[in-house]
Amino acid sequence: MRLKGKVAVVTDGGGIGRATSLLFANEGAKVVVLDINIENALKNSRTN
Repeated sequence: MRLKGKVAVVTDGGGIGRATSLLFANEGAKVVVLDINIENALKNSRTN
């Protein structure tokens, strides 16, 4: 959990941004995903 306690802002919800957001979340970061296409952002969302 190298990113525990950190916040990451990812500005793409699809493709590389999706992979990045999942990686950061798996490493313990809180992730904010921004995308002009709301459906891409929502694909990556989960609330805790």
